[in-house]
Amino acid sequence: MYRTKVKSLKGIKTVFLEQGCKNKVFFTQFAFKAIKKMQISSKLPQVGTTIFSVMSALAKEHNAINLSQGFPDYDCSPLLSELANKYIRSGFNQYAPMPGTIELRERIAEIMYVCYSARYHPDSEITVTAGATQAIYTALTAFVKPGDEVIIFEPAYDCYAPAIELQGGKVLYSTLKSPHFAIDWDDVRKKINSKTRAILINSPHNPSGSILSASDLEQLEKLLEDTNILVISDEVYEHMVFDGKTHQSVALREGLKARSLLVSSFGKTVHTTGWKIGYVAAPQGLMSEFRKVHQFLVFAVNHPLQLCLAEFLKDADNYLALKHFYQAKRDLFLKLVSPSRLKPLHSAGTYFQLMDYSTISMENDTDFAIRLTKENKLASIPLSVFYKEKPEQHLLRFCFAKKDDTLEKAAELLCKL
Repeated sequence: MYRTKVKSLKGIKTVFLEQGCKNKVFFTQFAFKAIKKMQISSKLPQVGTTIFSVMSALAKEHNAINLSQGFPDYDCSPLLSELANKYIRSGFNQYAPMPGTIELRERIAEIMYVCYSARYHPDSEITVTAGATQAIYTALTAFVKPGDEVIIFEPAYDCYAPAIELQGGKVLYSTLKSPHFAIDWDDVRKKINSKTRAILINSPHNPSGSILSASDLEQLEKLLEDTNILVISDEVYEHMVFDGKTHQSVALREGLKARSLLVSSFGKTVHTTGWKIGYVAAPQGLMSEFRKVHQFLVFAVNHPLQLCLAEFLKDADNYLALKHFYQAKRDLFLKLVSPSRLKPLHSAGTYFQLMDYSTISMENDTDFAIRLTKENKLASIPLSVFYKEKPEQHLLRFCFAKKDDTLEKAAELLCKL
């Protein structure tokens, strides 16, 4: 390929002539004219760069503490790093099996049983994915057809709606009301109709930190009786539930388990968001359809790191103790910001904390978050970006998956507001 920079058809022709490519001139003229006439019709005309990328870039530009995007600023376990090196050096550097290595699928089945007494067959009911976002996209691609409707709950993680729309599906929004961000099941009931293909739930909930109760799952199970509606359950923060509460997984109730694709992620569990390894657990009939898409979308996931995770998670404490680790982080952050004028909302799970800043400013949350980053050197995420219809509220989301000294420095800045 010629790297000479040209700005016109004449320039392209000159370059080809100089390179002895006269026979390619006609084709080049045709291609250039076609490009000039071609118009692109976007499938996602309203979608731009995600707020997470925007705020992280802004934090870097202004040398601000970054409590916006959800990733730790500390490293994973040294043992995990050693195991990763071990399997790379051992030659496991070619394609893994399409559904994932059997070692990791067996470990996932074990985790499902330890946590929920739920049985999933590692051969036919578990698939390893390139993170939870890919898992959710694949599930929607496998089951949502043009004209189908999918109910999601806002504030909603930003990948949900675009993934539905890319399948030709229609998004129906049910709003979680602040400050408790609980599901209004009467509203859900009204939205269900013959076109409803799936309901996408998320607990522990990003961005609010709320969790579903056993009563919530019971209502969902009853609501879907005698329907063909699927449940896609985003449970990536499953091991981060605080204050003695128990994570209510769809795997706990047979009526839900039979119609659900359960999505989770190791990135959150072992502090390796950059590894992008997650998984889906679902009954064989659903998993068979899921894999039809997965094999063409991703095919296989990082081989040595799958084996690394399988060995690391033999020790159940490496996931069961996570809730204590993050509750300590949450409690420290809340203690540090208690002298401030910010009002914290209750975070029952995840590693996010919502803060009401209405006693400080009545600016909209995006403007306030940007000013906070530029002027006060602290980056957060405005809650309104998780809504289709932006509500009148003054809430920012802060990630407390950070070193203690990072949280101390951030809290010092917040206490000065």
